[in-house]
Amino acid sequence: MAHAQDAEYANEPLEFQSAEGRNNILGFWIFIGAEFALFSTLFATYFVLVNRTAGGVTAEHLFDLPLVLIMTFLLLTSSFTCGLAIHAMRAGKVKQLITWMILTLILGLGFVGFEIYEFWHYAHEGATLSTSAFWSAFFVLLGTHGLHVSIGIGWITLLLIQVKRRGLTPRTTSKVFIASLYWHFLDVIWIFIFTGVYLMGLGGL
Repeated sequence: MAHAQDAEYANEPLEFQSAEGRNNILGFWIFIGAEFALFSTLFATYFVLVNRTAGGVTAEHLFDLPLVLIMTFLLLTSSFTCGLAIHAMRAGKVKQLITWMILTLILGLGFVGFEIYEFWHYAHEGATLSTSAFWSAFFVLLGTHGLHVSIGIGWITLLLIQVKRRGLTPRTTSKVFIASLYWHFLDVIWIFIFTGVYLMGLGGL
């Protein structure tokens, strides 16, 4: 019965051709829904506490728009290269898949590096988790996103090792596709952070 069902998907991309792959992808969409709930809670907390600076340093004085634009460029470009990797995967081009994904990882590492520098700079200027409710909400929101990006980097690295060893199979392609969904999800969250945290913090909106 399972083989008959799989035959219906013979013309679909490889990651959808097995019941396991389709179920894993569906399950991951449900997981992303839970992740949206998590970040929605963090955003709600941030906006409630955005003006509670305890008379200390404010976002307007510390936020560095050029730095944030560089971080945004790196992460959004990594989403583009990730998309190219999936396109290569569906064309059966393993080397191109790995090349584009490695570039995605490099861009992601650059983003994480700049975020670490940003946090260090803010702490040097007197803005830490304990400075005020606003900065606590800021660091928790941005730190949670940065942690997710770091997990994504490690996850994709392990998947590339699998693809290198096993080639493109329904199982490996579904895993890579799921990782790409995760990566695009983080980019969407960053757009909300860029708009709701940085631009509003700088008085741009």
